[in-house]
Parts: sequence; C-alpha cells; structure tokens
Amino acid sequence: MFKKIRQVFSKFIEKASSVIYSRDKLLEALDELKMELISNDVAFEVVEDISEKILEAIDRKEIKNKDELIRFLRKTLRKYFEDLEQIDIFNEAKKHKPYKIVFLGVNGVGKTTTIAKIAVKYREQGFKPLMVAADTFRAGAQEQLKYHGEKTGIPVFTGKYGSDPAAVAYDAIVYAEKKGYDVVLIDTAGRMHTDANLVDELKKIVRVVKPHRKILVVDALTGNDAVEQAVFFNNAVGVDGVIVTKVDAYEQGGVPLSVVYSIKKPVIMMGVGQGYKDLKPFNIDEFLDKILPD
Repeated sequence: MFKKIRQVFSKFIEKASSVIYSRDKLLEALDELKMELISNDVAFEVVEDISEKILEAIDRKEIKNKDELIRFLRKTLRKYFEDLEQIDIFNEAKKHKPYKIVFLGVNGVGKTTTIAKIAVKYREQGFKPLMVAADTFRAGAQEQLKYHGEKTGIPVFTGKYGSDPAAVAYDAIVYAEKKGYDVVLIDTAGRMHTDANLVDELKKIVRVVKPHRKILVVDALTGNDAVEQAVFFNNAVGVDGVIVTKVDAYEQGGVPLSVVYSIKKPVIMMGVGQGYKDLKPFNIDEFLDKILPD
C-alpha cells in the first residue's frame, strides 16, 4: 500500500537535495512534485501548502541537505494529523450506555462491512453491540447487514423498507436500552452524495439519535472522489472521524492526507482486507513510514 506516493517523495528528495541552492532547478523539482502528488490523489490545496512550506524553510536555511529535507517533510505532514482532535470510539464507549455511532458514506465504499468489523471489535473488548439497518431505501441494504449479523453472531435491528429511517434508528435505541446493549452502530443510506433528500434524511437521523460520534466511511480506491464525499458530508451533517477502506489494494496514498487536510477531522481506522478483523487503527507514524523514505 501507498508505494506510489513513496516513490514520488523519494524521487523529489533525491532531486531537490542536490539542487537546494539552485532556485530554478529547485522550482522545477517542486513543480514536478506537485504534478505527481496530484496524480496520486493528494488534493491541490495540500500540494500547494507542502510546496510553499518547503520553499520557505529553504529560504530560512532550515533545509540544507537530504536528511533535513526528510525530517522537514515528516514534521510538516505529521502536523496535518496532530493538530486535530484525536478520538477513540472504544474508550469513549466506556463512558456512555448505549454509545451511539451514526455511519455516513455513499454506497459501495464498504460502509456496511466496516460496521460489522467495528461491531466485532467492540465484542472482543467486552461490549454488547447492536447493528442497526436504518437504510430503508436501497433494496437489499438491510439483508446485507443481516448477512453480516449471521456471519458474526451480532444482532441486527431492522425496520420496513420505505419506513422513516430516523424512526427505525430511534426504535433501535429504545430497544438497545431495554435489552442492555452497550453500543448502537447505525447504518444509513448512501445514495449519490449530491442527493438533497439524503441530506434531509441524515439530518433528521442525527437530530433524533443525538449520536456520540458521526463516522464517515470512504473508499481509498475512489481517489479524489473520497475527498469530495468527505467535504460534502462534513458540510451537510458534520463528521467526527473518517475510516478509509480498501487500503490494502491502494497504491497511490494521497487519500488519507487529502481528507484530513480538507475537513480537518482525523482518520481513525483503515480497512486492510475483507475479513472481520481486517480493520486497524490509523497510526500517524506508520503512515509516514510508508509514504516517506527513511
């Protein structure tokens, strides 16, 4: 994973460190870096910010060689992630009962599978989770979550197709409180992310449920569209954290960086496979180790 962006940074570091004192050649190397980062899903605004910071640091004589350039890049990229509120949905669940999470995201990003993976993680940590199928619009959506419920042995709360998703979510919370569930994981509809009706529906669910966290799921393989989705959902209903799926098959590497920069919310986990245990916490140092040379 992320091997292409690592190649881009490695190539730039080698070239730029040999021409630091030649302004024209340095600018040429930076222009090349910009183009290649953009082609690897790094948002234009991020690319511009990185480039400007490198030039300013060189002008201040903070970067004089290859090692200093690597350290500067690591420090700069790390700051994008460190400046955000870091959230831990597992520790937080110990303080609330039931702990409620609403999951956002368009169809096809792996949202339902991700909910099942998180439910399994909660169960492994001693919690009693309930998955809720509040997508009453898409044919097969509830069956999809029920399939994961059967595979994992974790209960699924459903409603009738065509019924009010917010009512289904509310009924699920009442049920969870009665039956002693610790965590309620609510799946929502993921129609085209420009759908105004979807926005109204999600706003109503959030208003009724009053979730402790709203988690957005995006697919790394969709590239820049993942960033557009993040901006859309954050503007529409607010996002607390992001899970990036299909990272194991993703070579470009720019999506986590671009999403974080665009909406100023943390990536909390990454999907690294199809198994129910193939979900790992996002680690800043591990990410930087993968995209920057040693």
